[in-house]
Amino acid sequence: MNRSVGAARVHPGRSHAARRGRTLALLLTTVGAGFACTALIVLTTLVATRAEVSWPAVCVFTGGMIATLAITAVVAWTLLDDTHAPAVADSAEASFDSHRRLLDDVRHELKTPITIVRGHLELMDPNDPADAAAIRELGIAELDRMTRLIGDIDLLAAVEADSFSMGEVDLAELTSRVSELVGVIPAHSWSVEQSADALIRGDRDRLLQAWLQLADNAAKYTPEGSPIEIGSAVHPSGAQLWVRDHGPGIPPAMRHRVFRRFDRGVGKRSVGGSGLGLAIVDAIAKAHGGRCLVTDTPGGGATLTVEIPLGTRATLPTPVRAGDVVLQREASG
Repeated sequence: MNRSVGAARVHPGRSHAARRGRTLALLLTTVGAGFACTALIVLTTLVATRAEVSWPAVCVFTGGMIATLAITAVVAWTLLDDTHAPAVADSAEASFDSHRRLLDDVRHELKTPITIVRGHLELMDPNDPADAAAIRELGIAELDRMTRLIGDIDLLAAVEADSFSMGEVDLAELTSRVSELVGVIPAHSWSVEQSADALIRGDRDRLLQAWLQLADNAAKYTPEGSPIEIGSAVHPSGAQLWVRDHGPGIPPAMRHRVFRRFDRGVGKRSVGGSGLGLAIVDAIAKAHGGRCLVTDTPGGGATLTVEIPLGTRATLPTPVRAGDVVLQREASG
């Protein structure tokens, strides 16, 4: 009997240790894949241009990769300490599943630049300087795209890890700040359609980040010269932060897809970006207990909205009551 009880007690620890090892392996695989893809793009660019390989640079790169993997392994193994197993077992399993899905998406996405560069290298004429220069430019462009992808993956991971600092957010100030920042995005005229005068509870920096991402998305997917409006409002159901464009709009059948990872929409792969922008917006909204909405813009276009619940510490503008108006008129009379 005692042996059975003892075995039952050991099993959860073994299960957590296995999950701990899988999570660490997944993390190291992701980091290693980033280094490998970067090295591959650099190598293909050097081959395409017949440039001389700098072996000291190769040694520095390799040493940096090994050091990064070692530090990552030590830090991750410490953070996944078994002493916290009873409290984090379920969340660790959910986190592992989430990261596994993300890794599958990333693996699929990284195939594209590798395939593109390889295909052009196979067709390149090494004796044609113009052809070699074009392949070099293409390889650098694909490397830049992978760099943006890795940066957005880090950002999405941070958002999904609940790294938020909640406090009071002044919507009027936030709206003004967003208007100031989007004004430098070229090829569009920007305006504030409405500004809410209220305080809500949330992470100001994350909300600013989500709102700017919506604006950047609207600028990329709408014709140059078309106007774009931003606005904020507060209703009993929650606060709304929106970006309203006058482009081609988003068909109802595709609206459930636009916030998925790496989903840029049909025919839009040529648009710059990692395909994670709206997924980051969706993650920020959900972390606030909110959601993202896609609706039609009157006259044509799409309106993308982040809706955030007010929370217990939010303050609404003081409503004007009919009795107060009557009393004020009597006093002034």
